[in-house]
Amino acid sequence: MYEEPILSVRNLKKQFGPGCHQCNQEHDKGLEKNYCPNCGTVYACQDISFDLFPGEILGIVGESGSGKSTLMQCLYFDADATSGEAYIHDAALDGQNVFSLSSQKKRYIRNHKYGMVYQNPVHGLKMNFSSIGNIAEKLIAAGNRNVSEMEGVGKTLLENVHIPLFRMKEAPKNFSGGMQQRVQIAKALSNNPPILFLDEVTTGLDLSVQANVLDLIKRIQRELGISMVVVSHDLAVIRMLADRTIVMLNGEIIEEGLTDQILEDPQHAYTQQLVYSLL
Repeated sequence: MYEEPILSVRNLKKQFGPGCHQCNQEHDKGLEKNYCPNCGTVYACQDISFDLFPGEILGIVGESGSGKSTLMQCLYFDADATSGEAYIHDAALDGQNVFSLSSQKKRYIRNHKYGMVYQNPVHGLKMNFSSIGNIAEKLIAAGNRNVSEMEGVGKTLLENVHIPLFRMKEAPKNFSGGMQQRVQIAKALSNNPPILFLDEVTTGLDLSVQANVLDLIKRIQRELGISMVVVSHDLAVIRMLADRTIVMLNGEIIEEGLTDQILEDPQHAYTQQLVYSLL
């Protein structure tokens, strides 16, 4: 599995606020957690670096406010990184820091290289469109113009995520939370992305529905070999899905390694606390 990474992120920083003479220092910023009491700047991501390998599921775990969702927003270009680099291993993009590309190039990456499943389906779906219309929208954005072909792809994807085809013309607003997540997953997969981001996708779902969604993600990864980054505050989700895991706290990576190793033998006091609260 460990050949060349499909995605490399180096020294990603995201701050909210201008910073000041105190917190702009290289060392001893005087932060409370990741907040500067002097000027109010929040350092949501501080020097985040990691690699994602082909066919791997990378888990990112941490409490609310640890910076994991901000990290996802930066990677998917929903937010601009303050500084840092990210490289996708792809013939057309090799050697180019994707954070510094034009908005047109970033749109190309979102439409062809990335899929995203948000915690709240409202951010990933047009709730008044039909389910198959949502999938078509993503295909059109990726340059597809063949209606019958798009319908075929849409039907196959909806069947794959167990949405009955007699409901494909229905709007997701009529669906349960679990069904909405499954439509979102189908939409995210419609352009065959090599990289899929999943942000807290089981939060707020019933346990049995959670299990179905996790099984679906696992099956998709197995069948399609997609690389995934899965963000969760729930270690049980990470245990089930992730090959490797990054633990974040106050905008920083405090521990990383094989998921089994982190769950069996956590080194950092915070990770130990997380793991023991799961037992």
